[in-house]
Amino acid sequence: MFEVLVYMFENYFESDIHPDHETLSKELFAAGFDQEDINGAFDWYNALESMSEADAPQLGTTGLRIYSDAETKKLSADSLSFIMFLEQAKVLTASQRELVIDRAMALLQPEIGLEETRWIVLMALWNQDKASDYLFVEDAMFNDNRPTLH
Repeated sequence: MFEVLVYMFENYFESDIHPDHETLSKELFAAGFDQEDINGAFDWYNALESMSEADAPQLGTTGLRIYSDAETKKLSADSLSFIMFLEQAKVLTASQRELVIDRAMALLQPEIGLEETRWIVLMALWNQDKASDYLFVEDAMFNDNRPTLH
């Protein structure tokens, strides 16, 4: 299912192309994805949109987030550290952090690594039209073309 989400984001949503559900489903199936993964990706993305549009409660910024056993088992240490870094860098609000965690936990795979977390953050912020700060941080942190000091 995660591969379908990334494919949809890269090929449709990032380019602001939003075909109807049936057309998109047929195109994804033709691209080689199975119908169960396609339906799961649609459900996941629809939940992301619903949660993004809902009036999220404003969570305080001075609290401490305690992760449940299920969250620490599913989200890798790198993922949790990355989420914490983005929140401390003011790229993610506490509400956005909770959205990212919720969407990560909704994925079917048993473990969510750093790569998946990066995609989830990007999709969540892109959906809220707030991806520019994240893209700057992402580029600075993960760009392999950094200048070399001599």
